[in-house]
Amino acid sequence: MRMSKRSIKGNKTLLAIYDMDRTITRRATYSRFLLHMAWERAPLRLIFAPILPFGLLLYATGIWKRKPLKQFSQRLLVGHRVKKSELSEYLESHAKLVVGRNVYRELRERVKEEKSAGYRHVMATASYRLYVEAIAERLDFDDVVATDLATDASGHVLAQIDGHNCYDIAKLDKVRDWMAKEGLKREDCFIRAYSDHVSDAPLLEFSDKPFATNPHGPLRRVAKAMGWEIIDWR
Repeated sequence: MRMSKRSIKGNKTLLAIYDMDRTITRRATYSRFLLHMAWERAPLRLIFAPILPFGLLLYATGIWKRKPLKQFSQRLLVGHRVKKSELSEYLESHAKLVVGRNVYRELRERVKEEKSAGYRHVMATASYRLYVEAIAERLDFDDVVATDLATDASGHVLAQIDGHNCYDIAKLDKVRDWMAKEGLKREDCFIRAYSDHVSDAPLLEFSDKPFATNPHGPLRRVAKAMGWEIIDWR
């Protein structure tokens, strides 16, 4: 569908909010990010890789939520406390790999069309801002809403999530907080939202035009029940 600036009436701010993993990308990025950082920056850390299933077991049994699982994995493969300056080149090389090998061609085309229609693009993801910003920049996104990592007084990145993991209702809360900081009132915006996962149902329902994008089964069923448009780039 070709879009034009006349396709939305009025003077509303046009926002296109995208989840990242399996919406923009074909495959999830977090584990690959950790392995890339270990392989490129500190290969000896790969000796800890066999311990990762222990964390997955704790998550699968409900003992851990996503937040402690992510912190545990980061501590093993990246480190508990690392200077951000030491990570920069590896964050860039990781982003280059993601954009070069793991992004849907249709995503690039859709962003280009939306840009021509006047949309402001926001990547809203549970992945770490630490590595998402370099990916978002390469894909011509304007803003990032993501899971933030804590830093200490000397600027070291810690294996500790600052606040909430940007997932489920917490993602919608973070999007609302971002809009408030940007001076964007909900009634003054027209929002498109894209996601592959049912955990983003709150964000999709919050939008004016939700797109179940490459949806897994539960989201596909919700989308059909709600009358949301389904698009599939797989």
